[in-house]
Amino acid sequence: MSGAALGLEIVFVFFLALFLLHRYGDFKKQHRLVIIATLLAWYLCFLIVFILPLDVSTTIYNRCKLAVNSSPAESNGSYVSLAPSKQKCFKPWSYIPNGIMPVFWRVVYWTSQFLTWILLPFMQSYARSGGFSITGKIKTALIENAIYYGTYLLIFGAFLIYVAVNPNFNLQWNQLQTIGIAAANTWGLFLLVLLLGYGLVEIPRSHWNGAKRGYLLMKTYFKAAKLMTEKADAEENLEDIMEEVRKVSESIKYNHPLRKCVDTILKKCPTEYQERMGRNMDDYEDFDERQNSYPTEKSLVKLHKQVIYSVQRHRRTQVQWQILLEQAFYLEDVAKNETSATRQFVHTFHSQEPENKIIQYFYTPTVEWYWECLLRPWFYRVLAVVLATFSVIVVWSECTFFSTNPVLSLFAVFIQLAEKTYNYIYIEMACFLTIFFLSICVYSTVFRIRVFNYYYLASHHQTDAYSLLFSGMLFCRLTPPLCLNFLGLTHMDATISHKKTQPTAYTSIMGSMKVLSFIADGFYIYYPMLVVILCIATYFSLGTRCLNLLGFQQFMGDNEMTSDLIDEGKELIRREKRKRQRQEEGENRRREWKERYGNRDDSTRNRVVNTDQKESSFSETNANRPLSKYTRSNGRTERDRIELLQDAEPLDFNADSINDDPLESDSGRLKREIEKNLAYLDMTFLESGVDNWTSFSGWYLY
Repeated sequence: MSGAALGLEIVFVFFLALFLLHRYGDFKKQHRLVIIATLLAWYLCFLIVFILPLDVSTTIYNRCKLAVNSSPAESNGSYVSLAPSKQKCFKPWSYIPNGIMPVFWRVVYWTSQFLTWILLPFMQSYARSGGFSITGKIKTALIENAIYYGTYLLIFGAFLIYVAVNPNFNLQWNQLQTIGIAAANTWGLFLLVLLLGYGLVEIPRSHWNGAKRGYLLMKTYFKAAKLMTEKADAEENLEDIMEEVRKVSESIKYNHPLRKCVDTILKKCPTEYQERMGRNMDDYEDFDERQNSYPTEKSLVKLHKQVIYSVQRHRRTQVQWQILLEQAFYLEDVAKNETSATRQFVHTFHSQEPENKIIQYFYTPTVEWYWECLLRPWFYRVLAVVLATFSVIVVWSECTFFSTNPVLSLFAVFIQLAEKTYNYIYIEMACFLTIFFLSICVYSTVFRIRVFNYYYLASHHQTDAYSLLFSGMLFCRLTPPLCLNFLGLTHMDATISHKKTQPTAYTSIMGSMKVLSFIADGFYIYYPMLVVILCIATYFSLGTRCLNLLGFQQFMGDNEMTSDLIDEGKELIRREKRKRQRQEEGENRRREWKERYGNRDDSTRNRVVNTDQKESSFSETNANRPLSKYTRSNGRTERDRIELLQDAEPLDFNADSINDDPLESDSGRLKREIEKNLAYLDMTFLESGVDNWTSFSGWYLY
C-alpha cells in the first residue's frame, strides 16, 4: 500500500476538478487554454486539501520512529519526541515513503503560485480582450497588466535596496524565498478570514432556513423578480450593441480593409442577428475615404469586446431563467403535495429531460413524496445543527489555538489523543473532515459572491472565461494559508506549538516564519480572532442591510421592498406557468387529432399524390411525343380545340351531384362541397399547421 493512497487520491481529485469545471464552464465554446489553466488551478488546490491528511499521518509515524530509535541524549539535539521510547510504531495504511512529499509539495505549491500571480492575470486580460489577432490580444494583455506587475516589482525592488543598504540584515536566498511565501500567505490569510467568517454562519443558516415551509419558494420568487430585471437589461443591451454592429456592417463594405474585422464580429453575434444584417449588403459598392467617415480599428476592438460580453450575458440570463422556472414549478408542486392524502408526488409539468430508468424505478412518486414532504425538512434541520456545531468549534479553536499549555484548541486535543494510540484512520478522518469543512466554508463563498457582472460563477455551463480564471486565482491564493491555518489549529505547526518536533513536509516547504517575527508571532496568531466579529456581523445580516441601503436589493424577510419583489416574482411565475399550460394543452390537442384522424389524412394525402402523379405523367407523355408528326395545319387545329375546351363549361359527373330537382342541383351541390372541404380544412390545419395547409390548398384548387 506504499504510495497507493497518494496515487488514488491524485486520480480522484482530478476527476472531481474536471466534474466541477464541466458544471460551470463550457468545454465546447471556451478556449482550450482557458479550460486547461482553470482545471490546473482547481486541481492543484484540491490536491493540497486532500493530500494534507496523509502528510499529517506520515509525520506522526516518523515522529514515533524517531522517538523509538533515538536516546534521550540524542533527542536533546534537533528534535524532541513526544512518544515513549519503548512504544512500538505501527505503519499507517497510507504511509508515503520519505522524499516523495517534499518534492510533491514543492511542485504543487510553486506551480499554483506561478498560475495565480503571473499566468492567470495575463490570461484574464487576454480572454477579455477584443483584439482580432493573437498579437493584438497579447499586446492588450501586457498593457493592462503593466501596472499590476509593475507594482509588485517596485515593492520587491525597494525591499532589496533596503536589505542591501542596511548592514544588520544578511539575508540568503532561502530567507528571501520564505519572505516571498510569507507575503503571499499574508495576503491570502487576510481574504481567508473574511470569507471564512461569512461561510461559518451562512452555510448552517441556509440549511436551517431550507427546512422551513415556503421559505425556498419565497426566495425563488424574489430571485425571479431580480432575474427578470437583469434579463430585460441584457436583452436591451444586446439590442443596442447589435444596432451598432449593423451600422458598422453597413458602412464597411466587403472591399474595405477592415471588413475582416467586421466579419469576425458578426460571427460572435447570435444567428438571427447575423441573418438580419446579412440581407441588404452590396458586394460591389466602393468606398470613398474622403466622403465617408469609417470606424477605426481601435473602435472595432472595443465593439468586439462589447459584443462578446453582451452575447455571453444574454445567453446566461436566458438559461438561468429557464432553470429558475423549473425550480419554482417544482417548489410549488412540493407545497401542493404536502396536503396530499394519497401520499404520491404529482408533478404539474413533466420533465423535459429524459430521466434515468434506474432512478425512475427506485425514486417512485411515493418515495419522492416521503422525501420531499416529510424527510427532507428534518434532514436539513439535523444537518444544520451538525454544521453549526462545527462552526462553533472552529470559532473557538481560532481564538485559542495559540495556547499550548493548556491546549485549548479542540482540533489539537482530538489529534493529540489519537496520536497517543496511533489510530491513523481516526487521525486522517479527523484531519480530512476539519480541513474539508474549512474549505467548504471558504470555497462556497467564492462560488456565491458576485462582483457586479465582472465576476460571477454560474452553473449549467454559463460562466465566462474571465470568471473561471479569476476563481482559479482566488483558489490558488486562499488554499496555502488555509492549510497553514489548519496545521496551526491542530498544533502540527512548530511555529504554533513552540516544540522542536519533526514538522510536516508541507510546513518544511513553507519555511520558518521566524525570519519575519512580527508576522509569525503577531499577524498569524491574532488576526484569525477577527472571525468572531465577522460571524456576529453575518448572523445579524449587517452586510445584507448595507447592500440594501446602497440600492442592491437582497432577500430580507422584514423589508418592504423584498415583499414587493416577492409579489412581482410570484406574478411572473404564474404568467409563465399559464403559458406552459397552454402550450401543453395545444400539444395534447394536436396529438389527439393525429391519433383520431391520422388514417383519414394519410388516405387523403395518398389520393393527392396519385392525382399529381397522373397529371405529371400525362404532361410528360404529351411532352415526349415526336414533333415531326405535326404540321402547321395540325398545330392550328390543336390550338382551336384547346380554345373550344377553355370556352366550354366543365361538367360534374359525380353521383353525389346528380339530383332530379333542377332548383337544388346547383345550390345543394355547392353547399355539400363547401361543408366537406371546410371540415377537411379544419382537421388538416389543426393537426399539422402551415405545411399541410399548403398541400391542401393545392389539392382543392386542382
